[in-house]
Amino acid sequence: MRFDAFSEIIGSINSHELPGKEAQLQMAPPFRDVLLKQTSHLIDNAKLAAVLALFYPGKNNNTYLAFILRKPSPDVHSGQIGFPGGKPEAEDFNLQQTALRETMEEIGVQSEAIQIITGLSEVYIPPSNFNVFPFIGLTAETPDFKPQISEVESVIEVSLKAVMNAKHQIITTVKTSYGLSVSVPAFNFNGHIVWGATAMILMEIIYLFNLILKK
Repeated sequence: MRFDAFSEIIGSINSHELPGKEAQLQMAPPFRDVLLKQTSHLIDNAKLAAVLALFYPGKNNNTYLAFILRKPSPDVHSGQIGFPGGKPEAEDFNLQQTALRETMEEIGVQSEAIQIITGLSEVYIPPSNFNVFPFIGLTAETPDFKPQISEVESVIEVSLKAVMNAKHQIITTVKTSYGLSVSVPAFNFNGHIVWGATAMILMEIIYLFNLILKK
């Protein structure tokens, strides 16, 4: 979909109720229920984080979504594909600002250039004990991405057309932070595997976009 048409209708997403778990669980790893039971006592005091699903005009003015490939590190999410984001800092007024600041730091898109459209349902991540609050945003200009050298290996650009195409939803085997290889639902975008919390967030976005794009 061309970005000019997308930007005209994206605001209507706020007229729809968030599907939350109804959408998220379609991409939840099969071991999630067990982990939630084991960590249920930690959720109320979980660390907070915010991420941004940033849409923008890309090739041929079509709508694209930015992901990041995280660099290898001791972190439990090392080498995974996700949205730009991270933990709140003292200067952040709220989690929306956290998402904007982290996006600027990790991929170089200035906060002033981004319009926040809506917040999404939070996702608790048991392995890292984070409660993640996602946001949808868009920028009217094609970004000149500048990945943060210390944390981001690369920016992965995926067209809205690919995001909305169900053929990219797969079952694949991944290695978890616990060292086990398990089969999980995921997205495959030209060999880039998106799974876990990021896939759960993306599925809620797809659910909402299906409501507005099919009108």
